[in-house]
Amino acid sequence: MKLSEWKEKVNSEEFLDMIRPLYAEKVTDNDDRYRALLDLYGTTFSGDDEITLFSAPGRTEIGGNHTDHENGRVLAASVDLDTIAAVSRTDDNRISILSEGYPMCRIDLDDLSVQESEVNTTAALIRGVAAKFASLGCHVQGFRAVASSTVLPGSGLSSSAAFEVLVGNIINHLFFEDKADAVQIAQIGQYAENVYFGKPSGLMDQTASSVGNLITIDFEDPASPVVKKLDVDFEKFGLKLCIINCWASHADLTDEYAAVPVEEQKVAGYFGKKVMRQVPKDDFMDAIPKLRKEFGDRAVLRCLHFYGDNERVTEQVQALEKGDIDRFLALVNESGRSSWMYLQNIVPLGANEHQEMAVALALCDELLQGKGAFRVHGGGFAGTCQAFVPLEMIDEFTKRMNRLLGDGSCHVLNIRPVGGTVVG
Repeated sequence: MKLSEWKEKVNSEEFLDMIRPLYAEKVTDNDDRYRALLDLYGTTFSGDDEITLFSAPGRTEIGGNHTDHENGRVLAASVDLDTIAAVSRTDDNRISILSEGYPMCRIDLDDLSVQESEVNTTAALIRGVAAKFASLGCHVQGFRAVASSTVLPGSGLSSSAAFEVLVGNIINHLFFEDKADAVQIAQIGQYAENVYFGKPSGLMDQTASSVGNLITIDFEDPASPVVKKLDVDFEKFGLKLCIINCWASHADLTDEYAAVPVEEQKVAGYFGKKVMRQVPKDDFMDAIPKLRKEFGDRAVLRCLHFYGDNERVTEQVQALEKGDIDRFLALVNESGRSSWMYLQNIVPLGANEHQEMAVALALCDELLQGKGAFRVHGGGFAGTCQAFVPLEMIDEFTKRMNRLLGDGSCHVLNIRPVGGTVVG
């Protein structure tokens, strides 16, 4: 559809019906975003181009903290915050993407090799996704796009995974006849992040964004992860899902995140294995005296967290399937305690004056008064924590959290049933 035609369509009830599966009752809060997106395209690029619209959601991790990089289990969901794009093909053999609020990012498709100068940049993610598709036999061609996101960087909702899934869906749809399924697109995104961007992430973020809905994923075989969707409406249990921003930056924390898999995988190497999922727990327990001497106590504690949280995911899924919400909430709290005590991803090493995540968690504990549940969200050290808040407490919880941590700290989320997708 032409740009001019889209500009007419976004003002119609038909368009609201198109995007309703993505945003549910928040649909009218989002249609203006698409109008602004199309306007941005028109002011950035000339011509009445053929436009395709795409969307990729942020994700929330509900169970399994730092388990995915050890081939463990996770419980995760896509949310109703997303990155959207208006895209058109070009014949210049170049990908050009303008993300709202950022400079234009361009990569030349003549060279899809890793560029050391692009490590930790958006260009690396785009080039990495394009390179992986090309290796699969896709003839990646040029396109230009504008993008806009409500998945704010550093929010703990994985803006990077949403962007990777967005670019993956664009290339898959425009140049690969939609041959790659949602899990493959997730794997392509992880490849770009690991190899080109330089971040040793697991596969949970990309899979949750790409597949959509509430899902449990078993990464025992990371080449073929087992994904299962769960039909759960937390509001029917009288709960709202919240993400609380602690307002600490992820900048300069790459080494903190990388240390978690590095330490655990050193322990796995002691047993001749690559990741902790491959090491029987009994063997690990028997070897603790030797492991402490060789790798230190923190590495041992982090492995103990892995074993516990990996099993908790199975128990959480079983509790949700049985409708046992009290057991589910207890497990969320257990996971949070384990992350703080064993995984130790709450306070960056050596931080004394600034412990923003710890303060946010303490406030959740204080305001919930033993009800609901709360835990660190995602990577930790900075970003966000997560809370399941009883409906009767949500207004006061949100109000007080925003007063204590700053306006816009508390975000009430809905689980989105659709992952990365072509909007139209």
